[in-house]
Amino acid sequence: MTDKLTVSVLGTGIMGAAMARNLARAGLTVRAWNRTRAKAEPLAAEGAYIADTPAQAVQDSDVVLTMLHDGPAALDTMRDAAPALRPGTVWVQSTTAGVESIGSLAAFAREHGLLFYDAPVLGTRQPAEAGQLTVLAAGPAEGREKVTPVFDAVGARTVWAGDDGAAGGATRLKLVANSWVLAVTAAAGEALALAKALDVDPHDFFDIVAGGPLDMGYLRAKSEMVLGDRLTPPQFAVSTAAKDARLIVEAGAAGGVRLDVAEAAAARMERAAEQGHADEDMVAAYFASFAGKPSAASDEKPSV
Repeated sequence: MTDKLTVSVLGTGIMGAAMARNLARAGLTVRAWNRTRAKAEPLAAEGAYIADTPAQAVQDSDVVLTMLHDGPAALDTMRDAAPALRPGTVWVQSTTAGVESIGSLAAFAREHGLLFYDAPVLGTRQPAEAGQLTVLAAGPAEGREKVTPVFDAVGARTVWAGDDGAAGGATRLKLVANSWVLAVTAAAGEALALAKALDVDPHDFFDIVAGGPLDMGYLRAKSEMVLGDRLTPPQFAVSTAAKDARLIVEAGAAGGVRLDVAEAAAARMERAAEQGHADEDMVAAYFASFAGKPSAASDEKPSV
């Protein structure tokens, strides 16, 4: 089946491009579209067909995969694709859309007779490029013979969170996971900023937590990106992290809980974006502890 399966990827940014590339390498037929066509063009070297419009991209496809900025962007793009969508087509919605948007997306799927899968992914640029994402999925059993080769191509593991995509079980699980990622990222940045302020070598901090329960590979990897001034290309951009943080805060509020850390993380990401770091890795929120955007040689860069 996989050599005949046609998958349309709508959105070829950091994650979407890597997913499309792995789908093509797995032997699936890939049709790709991106609002800025130049971001999709490199996929032609992998055998992907590059479409000019969403409708052109989804023509004759078995599966449509959306990996766009947010829920409204995913819905607008699918509306543009609607004239070419066939009833029975599988829609794998991998955008981190937030709880509120899932209902609108699922309603669109019902209106057009699509099999809807709520399927965000855990992972950043590197695991996406390696096909090692964790796919969080919720959707009907009847279409899983088509989504399984898609999930296997882009991920190392699929975690099923229900058989009703409209319920948003996978999105809710993704928001919980992302709340932890954002908290750790913000904490790492603040620890580096405090070390700078107190004239402490950050490696002395790494040494005292080494091998203990407070040590984390993620802490070291993200910190070294700041210390080594390796914030581009981003594994996950500040601007996207800010969007996700706001979705987490909104989901918490809707559920009657106050998420102070997520709120603070959102504010830090937004401040860093305003300083000019929007397209850098999310750990560039480190610079939100200081005023303005520093140059690589400025006093706001951590001491190594």
